Amino acid sequence: MKVSLDISVPSPLWRRLPRARTVARETIAAAAESGGASEGGVSVCLADDAALRALNLRWRGLDKPTNVLSFPAPRPSRRGDPTTLGDIALAYETLAREAKDLGVPLADHYRHLLTHGFLHLIGYDHETDAEAELMEALETKILTRLGLGDPYAPEVLGG
Repeated sequence: MKVSLDISVPSPLWRRLPRARTVARETIAAAAESGGASEGGVSVCLADDAALRALNLRWRGLDKPTNVLSFPAPRPSRRGDPTTLGDIALAYETLAREAKDLGVPLADHYRHLLTHGFLHLIGYDHETDAEAELMEALETKILTRLGLGDPYAPEVLGG
């Protein structure tokens, strides 16, 4: 499985997470292999709360920042490059706040949300309980492969 990755970092806050680009490459590669994705390109934007708030308002009608947004390429007739899977945008401040609240390393939470965002690009969702269970199980499988624990474990979620 070969996924090409274009990473933009418009927010200097991401300098606080060493190896953010390398972590993204490793994580997307593992997610692509485990998720059964076809070849394609993915764009990752490492932004801040203000950027994600604007995207969230424009595309979801929610006037608040969020941790990750995924924008799958249109299917079946994609515009432009037919191998584009889509775009993922992440907000540093929200990720950092959530990682602290969960008591997990920022890099681990970043990997989780990259995985989550990528799975959305290849068609996974969590609108129903069954979809959520399938997606969460695959996220856990991918993160375990990367040496992380289950992000949905009760001790992580405070249960």
